[in-house]
Amino acid sequence: MAERSWRAVCAALLLVVVGLGQLHAESRHLAPGFSSLPKGAAIVVMPPDIELFSLSAGGVTEPRADWTTAAMTHVEAALQARAAELGVQVRTVSESQADDLAEVNALHAAVARSIAIHHLWGGNNALPTKEGKLDWSLGDAVLPIREATGGDYALFIWIRDSYASAERKAAIVVFALLGVSMSGGFQVGYASLVDLRSGQVLWFNQLIRGTGDLREAEPAKEAVSALLKDFPTSQ
Repeated sequence: MAERSWRAVCAALLLVVVGLGQLHAESRHLAPGFSSLPKGAAIVVMPPDIELFSLSAGGVTEPRADWTTAAMTHVEAALQARAAELGVQVRTVSESQADDLAEVNALHAAVARSIAIHHLWGGNNALPTKEGKLDWSLGDAVLPIREATGGDYALFIWIRDSYASAERKAAIVVFALLGVSMSGGFQVGYASLVDLRSGQVLWFNQLIRGTGDLREAEPAKEAVSALLKDFPTSQ
């Protein structure tokens, strides 16, 4: 999806979230029949799919590699710290394995967008065949992760974040004086827990807001905590 397209989707999603307030009960984030992780479960923390952008005065997003690198470092550290609190075995993939599994990360991004739009957003976008249930799967595409790591489950993270440039901030002030509201950027994230034997998405959460900053350690830690809110515990 082109970056301008995902920006448009993000803006629409944010408006719906703000308008509806508390959207869904916690059960909507869990697949039918799933409530907790078994003791001793091994979770593979996949390399986060993250990209940060600068938002120009005209609203055009421009990729910032330096910001993205910093965000990757902070988010990975926050994920490792959070994983240590889950009471499960945590496994990671090597750099070479990450390259081999890049297509699986890309597949997750596509499935996660579908879940956000057709399940959590719902409404006219809800798929009747799903009957309001979290019923999505990555299929056999996840089997190489299990073969490479011996893990039982995989945690996928996808985040896109944008920040107003100096020119954009100036434009926001000028247009505000004219009574016109302009966005300063969006933070959008998806998190999925996937069964590596079946490919089923067992838990899903999204983060859509106009605040946050992944370029610094503490705000990145807060963003990860928000994205992993109500993550399934081990029983």
